[in-house]
Amino acid sequence: MKFLRNILVPIVPFYWMATWVRNRLFDYGIMSSKEYSIPIICVGNLSTGGTGKTPMVEYLIELLQPTYKVAILSRGYRRKSEGFMLANNESRVEDLGDEPFQIHKKYPDILVTVDSDRRNGIKRLMEMENQPQVILLDDAYQHRKVKAGLNILLTTFQNPYFNDIVLPTGNLREPLSGSKRADLVVVTKSPAEISEEKMLQIKENLDLTDSQELYFSSIVYGDRLISSNSIMTIEELENQEFTLVTGIANPKPLERFLKKKNLKFDHLKFPDHHSFSKDEISDFNQKELILTTEKDFVRLGGLWENKKVFYIPIKIMILDKDADFDKKIIEFCQNYSIGAAEL
Repeated sequence: MKFLRNILVPIVPFYWMATWVRNRLFDYGIMSSKEYSIPIICVGNLSTGGTGKTPMVEYLIELLQPTYKVAILSRGYRRKSEGFMLANNESRVEDLGDEPFQIHKKYPDILVTVDSDRRNGIKRLMEMENQPQVILLDDAYQHRKVKAGLNILLTTFQNPYFNDIVLPTGNLREPLSGSKRADLVVVTKSPAEISEEKMLQIKENLDLTDSQELYFSSIVYGDRLISSNSIMTIEELENQEFTLVTGIANPKPLERFLKKKNLKFDHLKFPDHHSFSKDEISDFNQKELILTTEKDFVRLGGLWENKKVFYIPIKIMILDKDADFDKKIIEFCQNYSIGAAEL
């Protein structure tokens, strides 16, 4: 794959130009963005994945759900259904995609919807009798036909977007100039002990505008491991070997966490959103104990015969104690003009 990416370097300028021109067409109003009379928060990134969008969406759900009726709208990557779908008790991971399905199972009281056409998805949500008060757009930073009221751009501490280039050789979906659309930039998966000096260095490299706010977040792993029928503590893994199974874009933080605990495991690593084969599932079922991510667990939950399959839950934590990230989100929702005209 790395070799293939390297030989595709000549295509990079053409991809850069195509995405740059597309952005300019939206910036100048030649292509239209639609604004809505409801608070819409977009969570996205410049890269192709692995920045922690789902934990951020879950963070926002927990922040807003006590006060607002919240809806999630995602494209439902790799789902087998088409058009607009609203999650219900009969929904399967194939209908929604793994990440929306995970959110639906975890937060059954919120509206979880999927539609590759975000305009249509928002329209359908606003036509509901009990319509949402806030809509969270998952992975819609490049979906410029919708003008979100607040754009949250994520980039990782290990692979910040300023060290990358566009596809197909790099991982960026659009040029670095696209970062200027963000209102809030969050450097995710940062070490909990990050120094102020390092934060300042990253801020300088990000080259933020005066209106953009920067925050740093870290992953917090749960101390309990959860299966379909039981719970165990992570300390119980100390005296036994196990298999780690991941199908996510960047499993390295989880690997580091487990190794720091001096745990012994072998790692079966698959690409993000990997469709597991019957042979792979059969191999998993022969393992004595499996640890996986929550996303992989819900995606494969109906296929496990081996009951010794656990996932480790994660959350994010905003690092700076004085950071006003939560306040910014809440104020946006409170102050958003309900009477804003639709464009």
